[in-house]
Amino acid sequence: MSANHGEPVMQKPISEYAGYMKNLIPAHIPETYALNPVFENIAGGEDIRNGVIAFRDFLYLFCDRLVSDGHLYAQPRKTRSPADYPFLHHMNHLLIDIGYHGRLAESGDSLLVTDIPSFTVSKNKIPVSQQAECLRFLALCGFAFAGMDLDAKTPNISEARPLEVSYPSRPVLPAGLKALSVAEMELRTERRYSNDDNLLRCDYRLIKAGETDALDILKDYIHPLPENVRRFALDLHQRYTGMGITCAANKRDGIHIAYANLPKSRRALSPRDVYDRRVWEFAVSVRHGYCLVVRAKRAAVYAEVIGSFPAYLQEKITQGYGCDRKLRNERCQGGCQGIRIPLDDSIVDMKRDIEIWLDNETLC
Repeated sequence: MSANHGEPVMQKPISEYAGYMKNLIPAHIPETYALNPVFENIAGGEDIRNGVIAFRDFLYLFCDRLVSDGHLYAQPRKTRSPADYPFLHHMNHLLIDIGYHGRLAESGDSLLVTDIPSFTVSKNKIPVSQQAECLRFLALCGFAFAGMDLDAKTPNISEARPLEVSYPSRPVLPAGLKALSVAEMELRTERRYSNDDNLLRCDYRLIKAGETDALDILKDYIHPLPENVRRFALDLHQRYTGMGITCAANKRDGIHIAYANLPKSRRALSPRDVYDRRVWEFAVSVRHGYCLVVRAKRAAVYAEVIGSFPAYLQEKITQGYGCDRKLRNERCQGGCQGIRIPLDDSIVDMKRDIEIWLDNETLC
């Protein structure tokens, strides 16, 4: 599922990437939900939930700042991963360090930090030359660092131990940052990579008690799309999960809502297991945007059915999928992941044809 394959591509300006990031932030976070008992000793449940919402709102501001000022911190470069922006990875690690290693003050409105491992250890280390600009960018977004001179060429945390980190406009934010950081470090089960930016997505579901419904994640995933396209996606989800198709969400390299027709298993299947055996998925990535992606392998069996589809859909299915270089002598565009259909108004007009296609691939 990784995008780290194929030829290097030129990244989009970080201002454009920020718009993509903003769409991945949950638009609707409930005000009440049961918390994992792990967080009982961090703060009161209401403070944590409100703090998470405050952190989500900070991330909106963070993305807006990237749109206006991001070019001062990161320039596009050629890379195999279009989402690999070192500045964002540094910010992700810095925020986790502050939340995870910081001690919530008795008042609950600040975190007391004695060490920032990303500044001092080799793993995930933020270069000394970039440490100050990371702190200054957080200050631009509303954070306050009591006792540290951010105008100094190289701000020194040792001069302000413990460093008091707060967010004056939303004093409850530190409680949310603390809980989210603990969840990232101790509860996330997916494999962690050096370029993860999970905290910047405000994955509040990690701190919830119990399982998360894939439908809930799907609704978050499609919220920026037009209403008719959202309805199309929800109808497709309900149609196939109602038939017993297994659905799971995976959040590596974007968001993937995968669907697989699986026999009963003696062991619980992870989201990655479902993804690896998927027949189709809804996916969003910085390279391809919002798409329906189908791994069509039985087209020869229902060739007559394909003949009744619109010309565009016929052509996409007939072309098949696989390595772009081997199939079409083109540069790698992730064609091995499946047949990609953009999630826009045009797909709504093909709804019944899409259902017939997926019926033949998923249920036969």
